[in-house]
Amino acid sequence: MTTILDGTANRALTPGLPARLSLTPKTTLAGRLDGAWWPRSRDLAAELPALADALEGRWGRITRVLVNPGRWPVVPHKVAVTGHVLHVGWFTEQDPDKIILLSYTTGRCDLLVIPPETEPTSAARLMTAAALPGSILSAGGLMSDEAATGRRMREARSSEDVWDTDGGAAPAPQPHPAAHPAAHPVVGARMIPLPAYMQVTTWRS
Repeated sequence: MTTILDGTANRALTPGLPARLSLTPKTTLAGRLDGAWWPRSRDLAAELPALADALEGRWGRITRVLVNPGRWPVVPHKVAVTGHVLHVGWFTEQDPDKIILLSYTTGRCDLLVIPPETEPTSAARLMTAAALPGSILSAGGLMSDEAATGRRMREARSSEDVWDTDGGAAPAPQPHPAAHPAAHPVVGARMIPLPAYMQVTTWRS
């Protein structure tokens, strides 16, 4: 893939939506990831400024980003962010579901990249899993596990649909026969009173 210097990077300075981000809590447990990022598009020039701003409070000024070009149509050399320029590099050997961000003050931050088109429920599970302290799962491993979870849930829903369609659902409760008045026999779905000449007279001695 060819690395392209995006001449439209200035559009990144336009105020936009905040980054959708989940970070591991500060702890001594070191995991393989520091959290997850759910961008709204695959446009790095448009997405990186909000991410860099969101990370600055914890990781300091982000100066360099590394990505796998297989997940991004265009990899710009530089992206203008608040107050400075972010340098972007790429490696095909890098986990395609991960982004690496480097800071002079704090070091390195590795984030799972959740595809923009991911359903919110699936993204929420990935956000939570990637932020677990001390997790040994890689970005690719998390994505594989989530894909398997999604398949199981779809199969379960499909089985429930077949069960209902084939009559497996429990029948609706029927009223107890005692609920019908004894003096009013049922004809079809309508109850009628007995004519006077058919009524039984009880004689008392």
